[in-house]
Formats: sequence, C-alpha cells, structure tokens
Amino acid sequence: MAQVCLVGSEDVNLRYELLSRETARNALVTYDLREPFENTIQLETVSLGAAVALLNDLNWYLVRYTDAAFVKVPSISGSEWLSRELAAAIRDDELAPDDTGRFLKVYGVVEDAGGDSETDSPAARPPALVEPMLLTRTGDTIPEYDLRDVADTLVVRVTEAEFGA
Repeated sequence: MAQVCLVGSEDVNLRYELLSRETARNALVTYDLREPFENTIQLETVSLGAAVALLNDLNWYLVRYTDAAFVKVPSISGSEWLSRELAAAIRDDELAPDDTGRFLKVYGVVEDAGGDSETDSPAARPPALVEPMLLTRTGDTIPEYDLRDVADTLVVRVTEAEFGA
C-alpha cells in the first residue's frame, strides 16, 4: 500500500477545487479522502505505481492548486514521505530506494495555525504544515527543525535536483 498526500496552495481550498471538477472528482471517487493537515487531501492506493499514476492523472489540477504532492511507501520508509518526483524516479527504476534518504525537505507541523477563532475551534481543525526547510542527512539523524516552534515535523525525501533548485 502507498499513501498520497496533496498539499493545497495557500490561496485555495484544495478539497473544493478538486471535487468541483468532474475529471478530478472521477479520478478520486474510489478513494477514502482524509485531511490529516489543514488544506490537504490524503488517500491510500494499492502501490507506488498506482500512486504515481494517480498523480499523473491529476497533474493539470496539481499544477494549479497544490504546493506539493507526497507519497509514503512503508517498504521504503515507515515515517518519511517521498516527493512526487522521487516517487516517480523509484517507480521508473532511475533510483534505488536505499539511495534516497540524503536530501530532505522537512515541514513543521503546528497544532494551531490561526484561522477565524469565532467559527473554528482549535480542536476541530487539523494541524497545519508550515515553512519547509531543506536538510541533508549525513548520518542516522537529521538536523533539528529550527524555523519556529513546532509540535512535530513531517520529513519528505526529495531528489538531488529538487534539493538544489
């Protein structure tokens, strides 16, 4: 099984934008959509190949309405996600999974990212992903996220090209 997480752009409501478009809605209709983080959609596919294929099918919408797309494959890492580009490279046998842990984009996870306190209760809102930080893993650990105080972090493995961009 592989999980896909789509991170909406700041100025859009990702769920609305995807589900209000017939083609995107049809591509997503068979999946159980969740929102683990504010303005995200997460779903589970049968494999890495199916996850990459779904992202390719949704490409027109992803370019317009998302900041990022991640894939998590337990056989590669139980806790770290792969960027869309890295997932495609692994699927296409351009990179071995064991060669993917060096370049990272680490997002902070905050419990209360703000919002309209009169209509939103903090308990009703999911946590938010904030300011990604690029890090290089040199050993078994990674440097600490230090852009702000956060409750947790979300680690995404990226390609060398994404890291250097």
